[in-house]
Amino acid sequence: MVDINRVMERFLASVERRAFRMAVIATGEKEDALDIVQDAMLGLVKRYAARPEDEWRPLFFKILQNGIRDWGRRRSVRNRCMVWLKGFGKRESGDSTAGRDPVEFFADPKGRCPAERCVISGSMAVLESALGDLPTRQQQAFLLRAWEGLSVAETAIAMGCSAGTVKTLYSRAVHELREVLGEHWP
Repeated sequence: MVDINRVMERFLASVERRAFRMAVIATGEKEDALDIVQDAMLGLVKRYAARPEDEWRPLFFKILQNGIRDWGRRRSVRNRCMVWLKGFGKRESGDSTAGRDPVEFFADPKGRCPAERCVISGSMAVLESALGDLPTRQQQAFLLRAWEGLSVAETAIAMGCSAGTVKTLYSRAVHELREVLGEHWP
């Protein structure tokens, strides 16, 4: 009789070093990498220990990759929040940057002149206003598809509706935005 616990232990021992190395390369942080690998191992044991042993390797690395992607998303959100929060701390009274948006201090990566940035800023204000006027579901469909780059299927899962509904909502949102934005629409 095969002891599943020993077989699982051997499997995990055989992948732990490579998995750790992959996670360190992806994160650049040993502590975060260790957490990700441990979570992947626990996930495999909890959800897939009863599966045949030959399925464990692809399942484990899928769990590991998902963990790395989740770490990257959390890091991205955390970094974006930190940029915003840094700009809203206490400032010296003579500081000319007091009360200004921290994003203003970043150079435009496309090297636009101030006049171009002004036009873009105005267009963004019009777009944000037009998006705010859309019905919530159309707004969600548009933002998930156009800004987040999700596929129709991914958007359907995120919104809890069918792919056909996503297509309809997105189409209506685009049509409405084209009408409202006119010259600002690309």
